[in-house]
Amino acid sequence: MKFHHRSLFAFVAFILVVGMACSALGGNEPTAVPTAQPLPTNPPLPTSAPAQPLPTQEQQQPPQPVQNQTFFTEEFDAPLSSSWSILTVTGSNDANPDKVTVEPKNGKLRWDFDSEYVYYYLFYEGASYSDVTIEVSADNLGRNNNSISLICRYDPNVGWYEFNIANNGLYDILYGEVTSSGSIGYSRITNGGSNAIKQGKDVNVYKISCVGDKLSLTINGQDVTTIDEKKFGLGEGGVGVSVSSFNVLPITVEMEYFKISEP
Repeated sequence: MKFHHRSLFAFVAFILVVGMACSALGGNEPTAVPTAQPLPTNPPLPTSAPAQPLPTQEQQQPPQPVQNQTFFTEEFDAPLSSSWSILTVTGSNDANPDKVTVEPKNGKLRWDFDSEYVYYYLFYEGASYSDVTIEVSADNLGRNNNSISLICRYDPNVGWYEFNIANNGLYDILYGEVTSSGSIGYSRITNGGSNAIKQGKDVNVYKISCVGDKLSLTINGQDVTTIDEKKFGLGEGGVGVSVSSFNVLPITVEMEYFKISEP
């Protein structure tokens, strides 16, 4: 699930509003986490919101056709191609995806949120991957209460695996499910915390690997967790990245690159 402070109860699924606009994902003042500092605890979950129909393919895709690539590094020097699609999920009736701007700017992908509780996804569907590694460099320029997510095995009709890293030091690995009603539900696979996450206004490098049944998370070069996932059994699909806002603004994130590579 998407959570305020990326918190989840064990194996809880809830329905959130889906809208179209296309990896992701009041805080404390930014502080660095010393190695010996205890990890934060999980607060209560936010309530779910009613679902909306999934956006159409025409709405989802920006109008820049290019030849699809399989393994490459997107450095955001040009508008995103039509191989990228957009999905927005909202966690509040007052959330407004139209107040979110995501665009390449000065060689970086800039995410500006002027609305609370918007979970904004970009999926790369130019290739389908079973085993894949994804890496992103994310610079937090706004408030400390946001999250970045990396996605593998995305199927628009089924769901995806989501590695959700919150700016407060917590992480979750989720199964995002496209339900029969067209809404999105989230189920927690595992969660935890890591002192490898740089809190506040700083740059973090997040990397995930999806290889067979193993899902792995690396943060700033430190291996954080590897788990076996057989319950949901996703085999292959697209990849993606997401940024999420919660109950404080402004949220501004700049990504220097998004790298897709063989494990």
